[in-house]
Amino acid sequence: MTHSTLDAGQVPAASATTVPPVTPVLVPERGARPTRSRSQRRKDVLDVVLPVLVFVGLVALWYLISYVVLAPERRFLLPPPHDVVRVGFGDPANLQQIMQGLGRTTVIAMLGLAISVVVGFTFAILMASARWIERSLFPYAVVIQAIPILALVPLMGFWFGYGMTARVIVCVICSLFPIVANTLFGLQSVDRGQLDLFRLHGAPRSTIFAKLLIPAAIPSVFTGFRISAGASVIGAIVGDTYFRQGAPGIGVLIDLYRSRLQSEQLFAAIIASSVLGVVVFMIFTWLGRRIVGSWHATGRSLV
Repeated sequence: MTHSTLDAGQVPAASATTVPPVTPVLVPERGARPTRSRSQRRKDVLDVVLPVLVFVGLVALWYLISYVVLAPERRFLLPPPHDVVRVGFGDPANLQQIMQGLGRTTVIAMLGLAISVVVGFTFAILMASARWIERSLFPYAVVIQAIPILALVPLMGFWFGYGMTARVIVCVICSLFPIVANTLFGLQSVDRGQLDLFRLHGAPRSTIFAKLLIPAAIPSVFTGFRISAGASVIGAIVGDTYFRQGAPGIGVLIDLYRSRLQSEQLFAAIIASSVLGVVVFMIFTWLGRRIVGSWHATGRSLV
C-alpha cells in the first residue's frame, strides 16, 4: 500500500462525488407580513370594484326610471337620487328626524337580538345534549318561524301592549330561529372521531361541550348571528309600524311619509334602514373573522 502526501500549497484534485452548492434560504423577519400574490391582489381589487360598479348601475337605472319611464306628474313614485339626498339627508330637520327614529329602532333591534342570542344559544345547547329535548322543542321553533310575523303582531299587541315590550318581542320572534338552527347544526356536526376520543377518556359532558362541541360550532353560530342581525332590524321596523306608543322609530316615520306622499323623505328613511341592516351584518361578519380566525375554513371565507 502506498501513501501519497501533498506538498505545501498543492491543491487536491476534485473527487468524483461533488457537493452541490447550497442555496441560501431567505427567512422572513419576525413580524414581517407575507407577500400577497398577484391573483390575491386582483381578487381584493375586484371585491371593491364590482360592488361599486353594481351600485353605479343601480343608480343609473334609478335615474332612467325617474326621467324616462315615469312621466313628470308621476315622478313622485320614484324621485331621482339627488332629490332624495337633498330633501331627505340635506335638510337638517328631516335628517334629525330620520336619525332619531333610526336610533330608537337600533336600540330595539339590538335588545331583541341580544335576547335571541341568549335564548337561542341556550335552547340549542339543551337540544344538543339530549335527543328527546330536541324532539320536544325543535318542532315548535319551526312553527314559530313558519307563522307570518304580521299574523302574530296583533296578538303581541293584545298580550303585551303597544309599547317597547311588544316591539322587542317581535324582534325576538324574527331573529330566534336562525340562531337555534345554525347553532344546533354546528353542535351536531362535530367530527365523530374526536367525540369518540373524548368519550373514550371518560370526559364529562361539560368538558365535551366546552372543549369540543362549542368551539367546533362557532362558525355556524356566527352564521346564525349574521342572519338574525338582519332579521332583528326587520322585526324592529315591523314593530315600529304597528306599535306606536312611545317615541316613534324609523318604521313609524316610513308609514308617516307614505301617508303624506313625501317620497323623498320616504326613500331616505328606507335607505337609512338598509344601511342599519348592512352595518349590523358587517359587524357580526368582522367579529366572526376575529374570533374564528384562520383555523377554520369558514373563518377564511366569511362574507
